[in-house]
Amino acid sequence: MELLGMSTVLLVICISWLLLSAVWKRGAQGKGKMPPGPTPLPLIGNALQLKGKPLDQALRKISEEYGPVFTLYFGMDPAVVLYGYEAIKEALIDYGNDFAARAKIPLVEKQSEGKVPGVIFSNGENWKQIRRFILSTLRNFGMGKKSIEERIQEETRYLLEKIHDTKGQPFDPHNLLSCATSNVICSIILGKRYEYNDEKFQILIAAADGNNVLFNSLWGQLYNAFPVLMDLIPGPFQRMVQHCAKCREIVLEEAEEHRATLDPNSPRDFIDCFFIRMDQEKHNEAFDLTMENMVICSTELLGAGTETSSMTIRYGLLILQKYPEIEEKVQEEIDRVVGRSRMPSMADRGQMPYTDAVIHEIQRFISLTPVALPHAVVKDTSFRGYVIPKGTTIMPVLTSVLHDGKEFPNPTEFDPRHFLNKDGTFRKSNYFMPFSAGKRVCAGEGLARMELFLFFTSILQNFKLKPLTDPQDIDISPLEGGMNNFPQPYKFCVIPR
Repeated sequence: MELLGMSTVLLVICISWLLLSAVWKRGAQGKGKMPPGPTPLPLIGNALQLKGKPLDQALRKISEEYGPVFTLYFGMDPAVVLYGYEAIKEALIDYGNDFAARAKIPLVEKQSEGKVPGVIFSNGENWKQIRRFILSTLRNFGMGKKSIEERIQEETRYLLEKIHDTKGQPFDPHNLLSCATSNVICSIILGKRYEYNDEKFQILIAAADGNNVLFNSLWGQLYNAFPVLMDLIPGPFQRMVQHCAKCREIVLEEAEEHRATLDPNSPRDFIDCFFIRMDQEKHNEAFDLTMENMVICSTELLGAGTETSSMTIRYGLLILQKYPEIEEKVQEEIDRVVGRSRMPSMADRGQMPYTDAVIHEIQRFISLTPVALPHAVVKDTSFRGYVIPKGTTIMPVLTSVLHDGKEFPNPTEFDPRHFLNKDGTFRKSNYFMPFSAGKRVCAGEGLARMELFLFFTSILQNFKLKPLTDPQDIDISPLEGGMNNFPQPYKFCVIPR
């Protein structure tokens, strides 16, 4: 019996040694060496170095020992982490073509049920073609008879009505803000807006919100590290697949209606433009314009266009409750430039440096996405004396740029002066990277910037924020997570101005 026990221990040791050797061999592929990093353990990689801390804080600690470019193992797979402005700029901008691939994300593959993702997670020539098409459509088409700005202003009116209906009583802004931002992207993609209580609409919003929560959870992180094992375990990621399937069904239903009523000379929205381009490129095998890809692209854009902007607005309103003096200065500028008789417009932004600085500071301070969606190198890539093997995951830590102490003194403090010159004019900064940078910069950056300015200014033009507790007691630290910095849940009141 004792001999059998010793044999088992020896077997475990041998297997562990083989697994560790395999890990290091994979990290040593290519023509040179990978960047340094902490020694990984069999199976779990560097999980112990990341345990118990928000991901960006754990990565900051490791960078203090290994420098701005280092290797970490997530499970059995290596990733090269980029920490700090110089390393991120050099990789994503100066060597942008080499770092332009998207790494595989097991949870995304689970979400899409093995189908090739549309634009956010695709690669190669098809990604270039689809992204170029999406950017040109958003930029040039203006989305039909209404400009994007007009669509946001229209939705703002509905949002202000809903907020006014709270009649000074405490409310949680989460769902209202998600409905507003989701309706903007729905009007662009599907050509329609929904009533906030519409059943289909709430399915779309619940899926976007649920996916964000799951990606941010321990379950999501475990799935990305150990997908084969986690597939054997019942968990919330199984429900995510069902939610995503329902979203695709809704988009497919809308797309079929669009197809039946399409007028190539008068496109109404993104789906119409996709169908028109699909007909034009039907003989181009390099351009994957199919009904399935259209549904996936549309679903991706609907999800991406809902939660990021609404979460930033929700976080920003919480911050302004903590700093009522900043809220008052913004409202003074709105009253001076816009007044009360008309809605704010994008033309006003150039005359509102303080408001613009506050919105930029909200994005900088919260660092909504601490680590950018992972990139991958397209080939064996020489970088800072190392050779990163083709396909290796690249993780740019955006917080390391947004919270750079040299560019932004006291970076963990909320201070609009980070984006103001001494004379009160707006100060631009190359370190402002909330949308990432380079070839994979967020395709919806322009839309998001417009939404943030118009929604923020319109809410503050019409309402004074009234917290339920003393402003000094408001907690503006994020909920601990992995992919996003969520604001603490809260309720508040508003008073019409």
